[in-house]
Amino acid sequence: MTTLTDDRRVRARDASPARQFYLHMALACAATAFLGFAPTYRLPLAHRTFSASPVIHFHGLLFFTWTLYFVFQTWLAASGRVVNHRAFGIVGVSIATAMVILGFLASVHSMTHSAALGQAYAGVSFAIVPMSGIGFFAVVFILAITNTRRPEIHKRLMLLAAVSILDAAVARWFIVFLAPPGPPGPPPVPVTIAPALVASLLLVVAMVRDKRVEGRVHPVYIFGTIALIAVKVLNWPVSETAAWHWFAGGILAMAQ
Repeated sequence: MTTLTDDRRVRARDASPARQFYLHMALACAATAFLGFAPTYRLPLAHRTFSASPVIHFHGLLFFTWTLYFVFQTWLAASGRVVNHRAFGIVGVSIATAMVILGFLASVHSMTHSAALGQAYAGVSFAIVPMSGIGFFAVVFILAITNTRRPEIHKRLMLLAAVSILDAAVARWFIVFLAPPGPPGPPPVPVTIAPALVASLLLVVAMVRDKRVEGRVHPVYIFGTIALIAVKVLNWPVSETAAWHWFAGGILAMAQ
């Protein structure tokens, strides 16, 4: 009886406004991912007007599964079910590993598709966007896993990882409302910067919350946001370098 009472007290203590905040942020990430891809993927798919390689469908399904898993895990933490939260951690490792693999394969598929359209150079240039994105996600996720015993760091790294892959969803709204109709093929790399900055506003919200509640912004947000924006901005000049085209072009050559 004492054990049950203590457990309830732990849950009540852990179900703090801070944990509820991270649940709300996870829900915001999931909503962004769902609504972002709705006009260009989910609705056309429902009307059977969208066709793509199976690797693209698996890629999309896996990434959205991740957002649902992230919501579920933050809900467990917000409810004080920390033991369950940790037990399901291995599921997240499996999903994240598959995401990295499918993200790479989807990038290679996009390059081969661009090459088939006669836009091999543009396809190789654009490949840096998804490849650097999934690479950033992988690094941040690994850091989060290695800091599971340091929850203040762990939860911020997990949010950073979740936000880092939302630029593709936000970009779909740019395509729908701002991009003029054009020939099929990869977009110029510079146009991916604005959606990434918009997605990063979720991190700004988290930083404002830190400042108001904790009295300071946690270093994970400061350095993580700087690193994320740096990666997104540097994609542009790096995508035009001979070194990148040698690297990604070699992958394309092996895939063809």
